[in-house]
Amino acid sequence: MLEPSERTIPGMLRNQAARHGNLALLHIEGQAWRYSDICEIAARSAGRLADAGIVRGDRVALICANRATLIETILGCGWLGAIAVPINTASRGPSLAHVLANAGARLLIMEPDFRHVLPETDALIWHVDAMPAPGDAIPPADIRPGDPLAILYTSGTTGPSKGVICPHAQFYWWGIHAGALLGVREGDVLATCLPLFHTNAINAFFQALLAGATLDVAPRFSASGFWRMLAESHATVTYVLGAMVPILLSRPPAPEERTHRVRIALAPGVPAHLHAAFTDRTGIALLDGYGSTETNFVLGCDIADQLPGRMGPAVPGFDARVLDDDDNEVQDGNAGELALRADAPFAFAQGYWAMPDKTVEAWRNLWFHTGDRVVREPNGYFRFVDRLKDAIRRRGENISSFEVEQVLQSHPAIAGVAVFPARSELAEDEVMAAIVVRDGHAVDPAEIIRFCEGKLPYFAVPRFINFTDALPATENGKVQKFRLIAHGVGPDTWDREHAGIVVRR
Repeated sequence: MLEPSERTIPGMLRNQAARHGNLALLHIEGQAWRYSDICEIAARSAGRLADAGIVRGDRVALICANRATLIETILGCGWLGAIAVPINTASRGPSLAHVLANAGARLLIMEPDFRHVLPETDALIWHVDAMPAPGDAIPPADIRPGDPLAILYTSGTTGPSKGVICPHAQFYWWGIHAGALLGVREGDVLATCLPLFHTNAINAFFQALLAGATLDVAPRFSASGFWRMLAESHATVTYVLGAMVPILLSRPPAPEERTHRVRIALAPGVPAHLHAAFTDRTGIALLDGYGSTETNFVLGCDIADQLPGRMGPAVPGFDARVLDDDDNEVQDGNAGELALRADAPFAFAQGYWAMPDKTVEAWRNLWFHTGDRVVREPNGYFRFVDRLKDAIRRRGENISSFEVEQVLQSHPAIAGVAVFPARSELAEDEVMAAIVVRDGHAVDPAEIIRFCEGKLPYFAVPRFINFTDALPATENGKVQKFRLIAHGVGPDTWDREHAGIVVRR
């Protein structure tokens, strides 16, 4: 375990380079980085940023696929003292404009095909296929563990997306705790096909770095190519999200499901009844648990102690409580909001960028309030019940109901709208909208879908639409979404998948 002062990008890179030397650290886009190369890569990336006028505290935004450029830039920011802002490549319209405006990035590094959807920005723009050459290596800045390394945008619930301020030491603790629960050790190969703009894949890099392992990054998830990816990378550990397991199990069994060396996968949100089926078929154990962009790997246990349908107990180093509406702790067996606290300094995020009111609200009484409704059982294990927040989880993506509603409300034929989750056959949420049409107007559901394209990420475009004369509301006009959720998909619901409409990415 590193000394507290070394829980920074410069500290972690220097220590692990000295320790693991010529071992492979990263395979991505056909490139191979060794531990002995990593300080030079970070220092020259920082030099390139410095040559462009980027200084400590500046934000560097990235709209970038799974490329070496993304990791290289994050490390360069950490070496220089700048702040990386990885942005979901599916972001579009108002949500993308909000992120860019809120972050106030001085530099934007982006895929060239984003030019046609990019809102107005004052940032200097580099295209990933025409980047300036790395600069001269520069010495690391005097970085402290609590300095921000990244701002990661997570879905808004009653408003726009919030930028989570993640300090250097938070990524250190992600690597330590997740690596320990997965049993990552020197010589392991960690393979991920998840996007590097999300916490999950970024943290996989730190799990590898701190264990002397190798991270192999694939461009994207492909059900048809998943097993080949594991075999070709010689992976021993991998990562899946809740919907990926049902998708993989829905395919006919094939010999390639056993032509790999993977022993375990981090698998948050996978339905409990699929764990045994997946392990029996593929030989891969699935590790559940709980963490969020704002926190860390806070609930979980060794695979041998895992209980079906349970996220696990609090991981040593973290406290977890279940609270009522007044922040009083409820008795075991009763549902309430999950609240979390860390023992180590800077193991959690430090708030939301440029949103002090939201920071105070979430961290009230010195506990982080997750917005998730859970039950703690007498044995200390936590069970997820549902979300208190007005958000939708679809195939690993957090979707803000508010942002979808804002786009739909801008349609000239729509008088009122409420967006909420509907359960899908993949055991996760689908986006559903209840829509009130303006008097004297008519609207085709397919036209609404086309209207949303380019204004929303593809995964946030509604699948289900119900037309209604009025939305259920309280006496003060607040929409009662619980009634809409309870009604769910009915015989009058329009389903774009059944209509054969494919949303363009």
